[in-house]
Amino acid sequence: MIERKKIKNAITLLHIAEALAKKSNQPVEICYSGGKDSDVILELAKMAGIYYRAIYKNTTIDPPGTIKHCKENGVEIFNPDMRFFELLKKSGLPTRRARFCCEVMKEYKVLDVSVQGIRKAESAKREKLYEEPFICRTYGCKENHVNVFLPILEWTDQDLEDFIVERDIQCHPLYYDENGIFHVERRLGCIGCPLPNDRGLSGFKKYPKFVKLWVNAAQKFIDTHPDSESKKKFGDGATLFYHNVFCKSYEDFLYKTSTDLWGKDIDIKKELEKFFNIKLD
Repeated sequence: MIERKKIKNAITLLHIAEALAKKSNQPVEICYSGGKDSDVILELAKMAGIYYRAIYKNTTIDPPGTIKHCKENGVEIFNPDMRFFELLKKSGLPTRRARFCCEVMKEYKVLDVSVQGIRKAESAKREKLYEEPFICRTYGCKENHVNVFLPILEWTDQDLEDFIVERDIQCHPLYYDENGIFHVERRLGCIGCPLPNDRGLSGFKKYPKFVKLWVNAAQKFIDTHPDSESKKKFGDGATLFYHNVFCKSYEDFLYKTSTDLWGKDIDIKKELEKFFNIKLD
């Protein structure tokens, strides 16, 4: 069972957030992604009785069922000016070092005070990055900043699961297996996101139709940017996709794609079609 103190501290922090938001005559923004952490902070906001708006910033590439889950929880949906694959055609494929998609799709200001479900237990990087349950995040300039509160920063996976069971929270369907058993270790995110250790491969394997969308967008970018590094190094969209998903570095890419066992050039398009059991145009 989760410690009562952790729940009490989270609710106290939400009341502080509300008091700060009132200075601007605004509600508190509950940053809702459709994931388990979002469901928990939404439930805490209801328990705290604060004045809030739960907002989901649609990336247009989240797992199936996410929009439905948002609507079932009364969450507002903010749609982007440009859909994800249109952005890729214009800017190329995102990487760990170039996460321009997050900047366009998710990282923009709505209200002055927000609440996010970030937890240290999610990764070693987050444990080092977030020391206190409050941060000031800027978007473009200092004047355009948001006061962000992190009420479940210190919660463990077990705390989260205990709270979900205790409050009878119905999470996104993808957290449950075929027997209806909840798996707290599962994580949701954009399909093909390059940030995980597998550089998005698990998402592509689960939803192989998205491979074609990524490859086509990459090809469109290369066709319209003939002087780009992507064109010079990889030549076509399938090869660029292969490099980003299957290779740890450019050197690794050169090694893997030099020749096959018989000294023949590797047909990357065919390799992708075989691996994902799809047909690329």
